[in-house]
Amino acid sequence: MAKIQSIYLIGSLRNPNIPSFANELRTQGFDVFDDWFAPGPETDEYWMKYEKARGRRYDEALGGYAAQHVFQFDFEHLQRAEAGVLLAPAGKSGHMELGYILGQGKKGFILFDEEPERWDVMLNFASGVFFDKQLLFAALKAVA
Repeated sequence: MAKIQSIYLIGSLRNPNIPSFANELRTQGFDVFDDWFAPGPETDEYWMKYEKARGRRYDEALGGYAAQHVFQFDFEHLQRAEAGVLLAPAGKSGHMELGYILGQGKKGFILFDEEPERWDVMLNFASGVFFDKQLLFAALKAVA
């Protein structure tokens, strides 16, 4: 695999550390996609309320223009990125994105701010699990 230049930063809309961590990755020389964070922490709730007000079920709403537009926006950047970094904690979407990155044969890393209360052996799918961002940065730079 070639040296990693572009990273899709995966995380939660409710994690206020996303922008500052993205900037830290940028200072390490990476092109980082984190624009998905811009709509704010309640985006999914507003979308759900809107779709329910229209009388649409979840499965119908997923096929709507709003959901498809957001999905395609993120998907384009998942495709473009050479690697993914999940900044924990993250929800279902984040883990789906990490799985997609890994399924494409790309490197996918996880950074925790502390040891999780509940352990999970399936994190062995990740290219690396870290609790220290400096060690993550070194791992990202070591990929050749």
